[in-house]
Amino acid sequence: MTRSNTRFPLTLMVIGMVLAAAGLSGSAGHTPTEYSHTAYSLATTAGPAQGGVGPLLKDPPEVVSRGGVLKTTIVVERRKVQVGDRQLYATTYNGAYMPPTLRVQPGDRIDLTMVNKTDKYTNLHTHGLMVSPRAPADDIFISIKYGHSYHYAYQLPQDHPTGTFWYHSHADMLSAAQVAGGESGIIVVEGLKRHLPPSLRRITEHTIALKDFQVEGDAIKTSPLSIGAPTNRTVNGQHNPVIHIRPGETQLWRLANIGANIYYKLHLPGTRFHVIAQDGAPVRRTYTKDTLLIPAASRFDVLVQGGAPGTTRLETLPYNTGPAGNQFPQADLATVVTGGTPMPRAEIPNRFAPQEDLSNAKIAARKTMVYTENTAGTVFYINGRTFDPNRTDFTSTLGTVEEWTVRNNSDEDHSFHLHTDHFQLMSTNGKAEDPSHSVYDTVNVPRRGAVVIRVHFTKFTGRTVLHCHILNHEDMGMMAVLDIVPPLTRHQKTPGK
Repeated sequence: MTRSNTRFPLTLMVIGMVLAAAGLSGSAGHTPTEYSHTAYSLATTAGPAQGGVGPLLKDPPEVVSRGGVLKTTIVVERRKVQVGDRQLYATTYNGAYMPPTLRVQPGDRIDLTMVNKTDKYTNLHTHGLMVSPRAPADDIFISIKYGHSYHYAYQLPQDHPTGTFWYHSHADMLSAAQVAGGESGIIVVEGLKRHLPPSLRRITEHTIALKDFQVEGDAIKTSPLSIGAPTNRTVNGQHNPVIHIRPGETQLWRLANIGANIYYKLHLPGTRFHVIAQDGAPVRRTYTKDTLLIPAASRFDVLVQGGAPGTTRLETLPYNTGPAGNQFPQADLATVVTGGTPMPRAEIPNRFAPQEDLSNAKIAARKTMVYTENTAGTVFYINGRTFDPNRTDFTSTLGTVEEWTVRNNSDEDHSFHLHTDHFQLMSTNGKAEDPSHSVYDTVNVPRRGAVVIRVHFTKFTGRTVLHCHILNHEDMGMMAVLDIVPPLTRHQKTPGK
């Protein structure tokens, strides 16, 4: 990594002195929790580095399951907190713009009490978790009013996928405002590293949670939100933090777009992203990309390897969502400093984890969803209708595989997100996708294009939703209700949908 080499001597000297003083020159051997706590201590004591470079990256604090249970409380309140380089009023979880990461194991139970101290109703969605959509689990039809609390209980299956997920508000008509205001955090389901060779199972890992905020006075702006307005992009709530890596070192980065609306096109000059999981689903075969397009809500777990000593910038490249959409400019997100004692460069595994392939599955039903919007871009539709929580738009049967076509008949990109079950992306604009890495919970649907997906309804019944995860569009109508029903008995009638 060679970009911005003129900054390297001073920056590396400052970072190196701090790391040496803390005894961290060999940080690759630390567990994730040890490294997170140490990085937090350094960042809060060292302060901003010289030459326009920000503080050391702080991984979020963690709440970790014990004995098969994660028990915690999340308090939603309006507070003035540190956001990037500023003190701003935000809608916080537990008093922080970047709240705790919830770290669990497959088969764990999450007991979570949400307390609402804001003047708007809210709720919680555990994005990507394969858990029941019925109360008291991932029921997004719940509204928690001011001064009230709700106790959520989620039971993760023993075979739950391992990787990076997130949690956020899913309040009807208010999700964009609340997530933009700060209501989002990370969930990690442990077990991803067991698919790595033994030499890589204790590598340093970092959360790279991408959140952005617009400013109005001394507060984060929440309404009305213009997607294309200038915004401030942060990593873990920090402005341009420093990420340290040794030459040749392999690290695990959990890249997660947990903002309300905007896209990222991530690029790290001189380094490639080796993808081992996407949207919390480990891939069957790793693949390598120079850039990663990350729509709102998408996640990629990647291995990165340190190059030659120097500095470079983790950046988002320009991205245009279409003539009716938005143009997102280039922006620097973090400074990556490569230095210290070199390490042998590890071989990245090709085969990774087992994964179901639906390419030859028996298809029980086919469905079509068409995205449209009005000329003003103020109302958004699925199959000509806006969201109604009291209406069931689609019905599917547990245990079956269905093929859906999601067609975007508008002049801007949208995304598609399904609750409760992951899906396999079969094709984009008619081009077949590689089945060894095509399982997602959120995908981009190109303007005037289409994606074809297959869904295996494996474990849970109940009413759930599918929608565009550009939350402005979801709030303005682009969401539909799916009811997953038990299999029919011979005495039952066929459903009407």
